[in-house]
Amino acid sequence: MTNDEALAPEPNDGDLDLRLLPWDAPEGKPCFLSSADSRGVMSRYADSVEAAQMTIGADVLADVEELLADPAACCRRLRPALQQAADALSDVLRVAESRGARLPAPDPDEPGPDSGERGRLLALELTATLTALPHPAE
Repeated sequence: MTNDEALAPEPNDGDLDLRLLPWDAPEGKPCFLSSADSRGVMSRYADSVEAAQMTIGADVLADVEELLADPAACCRRLRPALQQAADALSDVLRVAESRGARLPAPDPDEPGPDSGERGRLLALELTATLTALPHPAE
């Protein structure tokens, strides 16, 4: 269970639609929007923040891929890039969680893709790429 799941308010009789917003409250807790109107002012604002986060994530990914392709890249350049990538990934995962929570429940009789296996393969590929990078002395 993620921290956001633990802090999510409980719906009343399944009638309460909650949207995880792409920002936290000042005290660091997740923010939720209770609204049946997905075109309201706050929903549209959250949509624009999510779009900006996705764009930033794509830009960070392009920068990191370019940096990883440079065999002369040193740890002083890689560490900040990795931090930016981690921050962008955190934002994108929150967007995915928010959007996924608003999807209709899947039909249990329908077979779904094995995303777990694909995720494991991507993680192995990333680990191999990072392991192959030179480790110059700092």
